[in-house]
Amino acid sequence: MNATPWNSSSTNTKTRSPFQDHFIRRKNSQENLDRFIPNRSAMDFDYAHYMLTGGNRKGKENPLLTSPSREAYQKQLAEALNMNRTRILAFKNKPPTPVELVPKAILSPAPQSKSSKPKRYIPQSSERTLDAPDILDDFYLNLLDWGSSNVLSIALGNTVYLWNASNCSTAELVTVDEEDGPVTSVSWAPDGRHLAVGLNNSHVQLWDSDASRLLRTLKGEHQARVGSLAWNNHILTTGGMDGRIVNNDVRVRLQVVDTYRGHQQEVCGLKWSPSRQQLASGGNDNVIHIWDRSMVSSNSPTRWLHRFEEHRAAVKALAWCPFQANLLASGGGGGDHCIKFWNTHTGACLNSLDTGSQVCSLLWNKNERELLSSHGFTQNQLTLWKYPSMVKMAELKGHTSRVLFMAQSPNGCTVASAAGDETLRFWNVFGTPQASKPAPKTNTEPFAHVNRIR
Repeated sequence: MNATPWNSSSTNTKTRSPFQDHFIRRKNSQENLDRFIPNRSAMDFDYAHYMLTGGNRKGKENPLLTSPSREAYQKQLAEALNMNRTRILAFKNKPPTPVELVPKAILSPAPQSKSSKPKRYIPQSSERTLDAPDILDDFYLNLLDWGSSNVLSIALGNTVYLWNASNCSTAELVTVDEEDGPVTSVSWAPDGRHLAVGLNNSHVQLWDSDASRLLRTLKGEHQARVGSLAWNNHILTTGGMDGRIVNNDVRVRLQVVDTYRGHQQEVCGLKWSPSRQQLASGGNDNVIHIWDRSMVSSNSPTRWLHRFEEHRAAVKALAWCPFQANLLASGGGGGDHCIKFWNTHTGACLNSLDTGSQVCSLLWNKNERELLSSHGFTQNQLTLWKYPSMVKMAELKGHTSRVLFMAQSPNGCTVASAAGDETLRFWNVFGTPQASKPAPKTNTEPFAHVNRIR
């Protein structure tokens, strides 16, 4: 066996101990990660040896070594080895302040910043439930609307009822004849006073709700029932089962302004954009049209801006985004289940989400980037989505039949939903307005109590 490097030597090289060699190699290598600490006991023995033998062989600097006495030698050795180490573990100074292993800032959360918004609580049950007997379980109709005067209109069979949300009072506006009914659509004018009522006989009535008086009847422009209505200031747009869309200026005697032709089947959805320049129409032919007022004339009634054919079922649910121009959300019926988002400036489909059930209605939150959808079979729920991620925030259940109609309160916080189960429910899904006061509770109409509208 070859000699280790530290055993090899020459006449000109000093011999090193193994420990020194090991330490030097570690010091010069990447493995030397710890600080070298010399052995104190070895230092003590070296010092004792030095004291016993002297710094020089003559012993002139250490007179104790001249005594041959054994007792003196033992005393000298004991004193040398002791080195006054009786308080070797004693603190010379005050002990250091103990270190906090877990900072208190972690154990107790920091106070919430004034700028951060607290998480909104979303009630999972309706705040109020009203009975709505004889409401038609028809996907293609629009039988519920909430006006700017805080009055809700709902059509039940041949009768239109008004429910005042401010004082919870109910009034009957009109009951049409059997040959004219049932009522197929209702829509409030922007002033919150005048109400348009579409009928099964293709006529449209205009009512003054304050005076409970019929102002005029629009007739002759449709050949079948009028299931969809939309206001654009003084222009009332009507959509019929005949596939026609008509703009009516209700201020003049000859009210027809424009006629749009593009749908092959019933028009079941109509919505004007916030800019009032674009109209979205959805039909039972699975088609969405975007109409621009500047492009339509009597000479070109079929000149639409965009035609979307991506849905695979009837499109009734339409909602324009209140915070992003030219953004439209649409929902497909039972054979489609999808919510789609459209850029009506470019005509691009921005996103599509399969909800798993029939999409009956859509509403945007006016204060947050959120979208509410109502659904049919199988859960008959309302679903709140975060936009644009479309993460599901809440599911509101209570209806036992498909939720066909939704309407939003003027302050944008409360949503009313009506379903084929003949109930009208109110949901505080979009929060509580800061400036409003809570509605007074009465013993005659507590929350979740069922009351008949008529």
